[in-house]
Amino acid sequence: MNTVLEKIKKMGIVPVVVIENEKDAVPLADALCNGGLACAEVTFRTAAAGEAIRLMKEAHPEMLVGAGTVLTVEQVDRSVHAGAEFIVSPGFDPEIVDYCIEKKIPVLPGCITPSEAAQAVRRGLSVIKFFPAEQAGGLAFIKAMAAPYTSLSFMPTGGINPENVKKYLEYDRIFACGGSWMVKGKLITEGRFDEIEKLTREAAKIVEDIRG
Repeated sequence: MNTVLEKIKKMGIVPVVVIENEKDAVPLADALCNGGLACAEVTFRTAAAGEAIRLMKEAHPEMLVGAGTVLTVEQVDRSVHAGAEFIVSPGFDPEIVDYCIEKKIPVLPGCITPSEAAQAVRRGLSVIKFFPAEQAGGLAFIKAMAAPYTSLSFMPTGGINPENVKKYLEYDRIFACGGSWMVKGKLITEGRFDEIEKLTREAAKIVEDIRG
């Protein structure tokens, strides 16, 4: 398995971050690292995303930082140039996936149907994002789709929270979970980084209790 993917699997939970202001990037990275999850999927939903990735990696070179909500090849280039180590897209876009494979950039495309999973398998991918997880049927749906696609592991994102993340992580085909409860936008914009660190530490403890 790719080294970056191995690191994500070890993390178990990937904080999915929306950063409105680049000034929040470093204190947020501090809180995540201090809380025990030195990882972030910085979503390209804001103009600050690229610079936030750069600042996070500059402040914490050991931190695993990826780009999420990537919708174009141009965003792939921008995020990788800023320091992103993996790409996550909400859906299966063949152009983005093929481009990342060509450039040897780890990519986790969003798949929610067997047909999309089949496209991932055809391209040799071993991990896919399942989004929006809870809204699309949750763990029961993942188990049904995992049965024929035995080579795939899943990273469910969407509706994952402290109450349900444990049941996902206990299933051996769950690679990791994407979650935003510890990095909610309001906590970031209000500068409540101590609270983010606390919630992150609690999330890291869930992973430790299940996976050791």
